[in-house]
Amino acid sequence: MSTTPALLEIKDLHIDFAGQTVVHGLNLRIEAGERLALVGESGSGKSVTALSVLRLLESARLSGQVLWRGQDLLAQTEAQMQRIRGDEIAMIFQEPMTALNPLMTVGQQISEVLQLKKAMPARDADARAVQLLSETGIDDAQRRFAAYPHQLSGGQRQRAMMAMALAAEPQLLLADEPTTALDASLRLQMLQLLADLQKKTGMAVLLITHDLSLVRHFADRVAVMEKGHLVEQGALADVFQRPAHPYTRKLLDSRPSRQGLVAAPENAAPFLQTLGLQVRYPMAVPGFRGWFQRQHFTALHGADLSIGSGSTLGVMGESGSGKSSLAQAVLGLIPFQGELSLGGQTWQGVPALDKPLRQQVQVVFQDPYGSLSPRMTVGEIVSEGLRLHQAHLSEDEIEARVLATLGEVGLVAADHADLLNRYPHAFSGGQRQRIALARALVVEPRLLVLDEPTSALDVTAQKQILQLLQTLQKNRHMAYLLITHDIDVLRAMAHQVLVLQNGQVVESGPAEQVLTRPAHPYTRSLLEAFPTESSK
Repeated sequence: MSTTPALLEIKDLHIDFAGQTVVHGLNLRIEAGERLALVGESGSGKSVTALSVLRLLESARLSGQVLWRGQDLLAQTEAQMQRIRGDEIAMIFQEPMTALNPLMTVGQQISEVLQLKKAMPARDADARAVQLLSETGIDDAQRRFAAYPHQLSGGQRQRAMMAMALAAEPQLLLADEPTTALDASLRLQMLQLLADLQKKTGMAVLLITHDLSLVRHFADRVAVMEKGHLVEQGALADVFQRPAHPYTRKLLDSRPSRQGLVAAPENAAPFLQTLGLQVRYPMAVPGFRGWFQRQHFTALHGADLSIGSGSTLGVMGESGSGKSSLAQAVLGLIPFQGELSLGGQTWQGVPALDKPLRQQVQVVFQDPYGSLSPRMTVGEIVSEGLRLHQAHLSEDEIEARVLATLGEVGLVAADHADLLNRYPHAFSGGQRQRIALARALVVEPRLLVLDEPTSALDVTAQKQILQLLQTLQKNRHMAYLLITHDIDVLRAMAHQVLVLQNGQVVESGPAEQVLTRPAHPYTRSLLEAFPTESSK
């Protein structure tokens, strides 16, 4: 370790909330121009460590030292910290929609930083903001300057966040899960952009992530946290190729595996079948012509697909490719054209007529916390479908079915005190996704639509949920429609793969063929954009 003063040095840092210690004696240093990745599962203390550097933890008690170029940030006044935040140390947050002000255009927000931190005149700040948007890869930056956050895609919002963070030319950038919500190709693009900007400006970067694939492509050094303790740190190659701590080895071994996937039944009759499936959305026509004319945007063009019992069809493609429109059409949530058959039936668009089919087609969403009502107990959440679709069941029968289903997804009542009366916030992300699975499974569906079911989870929880899905399919012979941008998840789960680009099916076939010998250039570009084990 170098004896020269580090750009940032954290010494014996303890972080306590209401008497509970969440970070225990952390020691870490970042050199000027270095790229350090801080990795670990949710609850390991990564994010609170980064927030403590900027003193953004209002309710926490901090002890130890956070030395910024030899100056202890924990001893600075709030006025002194205001000058450091954004100007010398900047931060990119995980979810740009919550970090950006929805009432200001993205250009105004970047310009505001320049006016406050660099004392630029408003006109000069606006011009520099446009330049920063362009440098971070946003096309037509002049027009995007006047756009509000909701008018940008996820990738564009994250680029705008990056432009705002870089506006004051900081010497250290704290990037907290900056690519979690993005498609695989966008994640790698954002990481490459961050690396290019880091080289250009010479700033240091602390990347906080649980995505080890991205760490391989970015970091110089890696530090691993477990339950508030720093358990291992070192050069990227040393930690990844020769991990010394069991927890590091556990993280590295958590890559999704196809081992538990059973072969799809041969000659099984398709439960879901579409022919020429098309989804269109109405578009506003500007001016008085909008009173007389109607225009439509076609999000999905004539998709043909089929899924049999016990089989999984994986759908891949970037944002805007039509994946979500396909899923919503299959779930009967939006109007569609063409043919769509679910066990010989189709959606009528009338709730009373569609009710029997809703029992056979269920969905598991991306964010288990957002998809579960915080006002309902686990028992109420899981039993809701039974009460709707099987109203003849008694309370005892409902409770027995709910407990049996929760046990099937790995939440056994004997291991969780008062399980049915607890609320979602009392469970981890992986456990919440198990509750979401139980809610869908309790009505015994024939098709599960899995919309990015593991993208919000840590690597170990992701592997556990995928293994559970494999077991459930084997035992229940369900069909899965799997929507994901994670190629590893497709490799672990899919029997067939369908590739969408701009609403068009550009390739489909057996998973092994599509994922190892792709025929279409777009499929090849998606696979090349996703980091693999061989690309360490």
